Order: sequence, then C-alpha cells, then structure tokens
Amino acid sequence: MTTTLITGANKSLGLETARRLIDAGHTVYAGMRDPAKGDEARALGAHVVQLDVTDQASVDAAFAALPELDVLVNNAGILGTSFGVDDLSVDAMAHVFDTNVLGIVRVTQAALPLLGRSAHPVIVNVASGVGWPRFLSTEGRDEFPVPAIPYASSKAAVIALTVQYAKNLPSFRVNVSDPGYTATDFNHHGGHQTVTEGTDATVRLAQVAPDGPTGEFHDRFGRIDY
Repeated sequence: MTTTLITGANKSLGLETARRLIDAGHTVYAGMRDPAKGDEARALGAHVVQLDVTDQASVDAAFAALPELDVLVNNAGILGTSFGVDDLSVDAMAHVFDTNVLGIVRVTQAALPLLGRSAHPVIVNVASGVGWPRFLSTEGRDEFPVPAIPYASSKAAVIALTVQYAKNLPSFRVNVSDPGYTATDFNHHGGHQTVTEGTDATVRLAQVAPDGPTGEFHDRFGRIDY
C-alpha cells in the first residue's frame, strides 16, 4: 500500500488529488490548517491531519503522527493580496513566499526521514504556468495577462527548488506540476478546466515509476520543455 500526504487537501485541487489517489489505492493523509473543514476529505476515506505549512510546530506534529510515507504532494498555496506594482510591498511578497515556497521547504525537510525509509519515495510540488517565464511572456497563453508579482515569482521559485531537490535526492522522484487554468476559488471559478483536468499532472507524477522522470515540470499533456 502506498501512503501519501497531500497539503492543502480540504478543497479544490488538493481534495480532488486526494479523491483520485484514494481511488488508485493510496492511503491518503489530507493535511489542512483546520481539520474541522475536512468532512469532504473524510467522506472520501482520507485521514485528516492538522497541518499548517507556515507553522513549523504544526508541520513537525503532523509528521510525528504518520506511520510511514511514500508520496508527498506539496499542494498548499495562496494567491496573496498584491496584483500589480501599485499594491506591491515586501510584506506582500513575504506573505506569499512563506506559504508557497518556504512552506514546501518546511514540509519537505520534515518529510525526508520518513520518505527515506520508503522503497520508492516520490515528491510532487504543485506550481503553475505563471511561474514559467516563457508562458508569462507569450501572448495568447492563459498566463500572459496575469500581473501578480508575488504569486508568479513564488511559483517560479517552486519550479527551481524542485529541480534542486531532484539533483540532491537522486534515489527519489521529485517533480513539479502545472494544474493549468482550472476553475477554483483562486480565480472565482473562472478557469476553463475542471479540477479533474487540473489534477491530471499531479496525480500522474504521484504515481511515477521508480525509473520515471525526476526534476521535470509537467502539465496535463506531459513534460513542459525548458
């Protein structure tokens, strides 16, 4: 049995990832800041665990409660409150980076001892196409009109840290996914993809074979070339 932890798993992409991996036979631990909001995850058969990626004590307690771990899905993320230059500040940047980037580092570092005991350790970080400069600068792409600086730059950092983790952990499979423009609370459900389509890459990478790709960026159609 494959044991999987998903952060930010109480709704949207995280909840759908939990549903699909449970259907695939995984034992899923659904991490979320407020376990009282975990009824949908529990109904799917997930084990709800309190996990705030911005709180080291919460992260440590969550992993102390896990019996084992094979797959980590770093899904938790925030959009932030800055959407242009006029409302940009260091505090706005720090707020987004604390969840989207440092949160991944907190969780991943805490997970490494358990993952290191797995026969097939896998990490999937959920980023976004808005972290990809080529997409941000290509007219006609969904990402092109996005003005937000903190969110885009945080997701660029997620892609880079994934590549670096993969190089440092050669026995692991460490990859990063782009959900695409998916209808979620982030965009007031204006995205043109369903949450199922938006989790295609994450779910596929969570089930990657031991000799599968590592250090790669994928969307639902496959690898995104550098």
